This record gives sequence, structure tokens and C-alpha cells, in this order.
Amino acid sequence: MQLVFATNNLNKLKEVQSLIPKNIKLLSLEDIGCFEDVPETQDTIEGNALQKAAYIKTHYGYDCFADDTGLEVDALDGAPGVYSARYAGEQRSSEDNIQKLLENLKDSSNRKAQFKTVIALELHGVQHQFTGICKGEITYGKSGENGFGYDPIFRAEGYQKTFAEIALDEKNRIGHRGKAVNQLVDFLNRI
Repeated sequence: MQLVFATNNLNKLKEVQSLIPKNIKLLSLEDIGCFEDVPETQDTIEGNALQKAAYIKTHYGYDCFADDTGLEVDALDGAPGVYSARYAGEQRSSEDNIQKLLENLKDSSNRKAQFKTVIALELHGVQHQFTGICKGEITYGKSGENGFGYDPIFRAEGYQKTFAEIALDEKNRIGHRGKAVNQLVDFLNRI
């Protein structure tokens, strides 16, 4: 089986490639000649994932899957949510996003948050969705060098280290994207 993963984020591609079985050939957008920004104009995480997968199927003809991920913070009524990548502006700077989030939480003792990933699969003309959630909290400062995005300030429930302080295989085991990808793989193994 061959599937396109509709992302330009090389960090996501690396994470997902480590979870996909070898019998599934994973193609990147670059592999199929897609060098444009795939639209993400929906107001929900689910909507963005579905939009990206449908776009690749419609414009390039490949069976594919796309994900969208958001960090949902309780004290901020679920923000940044669907706007996580652009929280501090269209420049999509992880450092700027982290600083803005920490600033917005500086007076809050409620640090509860969750990462949510939705994967939309376009396969043989049918759409399927898989959702992974990892509950945790936002730390008071950055810690760790691994990962990307908000990983240096997110600590999963039951862990003392941030996502940026743990190894990729451990992050994939407990994290939101790993949970969603595992559901995708289970589904693909059943068909």
C-alpha cells in the first residue's frame, strides 16, 4: 500500500514514519510534486485535517492522510486550539508561540492542557477520522531540546519531563499523534 502524508512539517513526517509499518510506503508532499501550502482554513482541528486530505486527493489523485494538531489550554478556554501553529502570528514561530502562551498563563495556577491530533484518511473515495489526545499541563518555563512546537513546555500526565526531554519513541507511545497514528495503522491492517 502507498499513502501520501499531507504535511510539509518534516518533524511530523519523521514522527509518523517511525510509527508506520514497512508494508505501507509513505510518500511526502515533495515526493508527489506538491510544493504549495495545502489550505488550512477551517475553524476546527477536524475540519483542517479533512480539508487537507481532500485537497491532495482532489488535486493530485493519491490516497492520503493529513493531520491537524492543536494545544488546548483549560485556562484559555481551549486556546490556542486550531490556531496553535499561528498563535503568535502568521510567521509560525514556535518560540513566539511559546512566549505568548507563557505570558497569557503567567497569572494562572490552572496549567491543565491537552494536545489533540485528528488524522483524516482519504482512501478509495471514503474519508475516515482518527483522534489522539494526550492530557497534561503547561510548565512555567521551557525545558528540553527534543521535539518541536510546544514540546518544551508540555508535560504529559504522570510524567516529570516535558515532551522535549523524552525520546521520540516514548513520545510516540504516550503522545497525541502516536495515539492517532496507531488507530490509523490498526484500521489499515484490518482492510
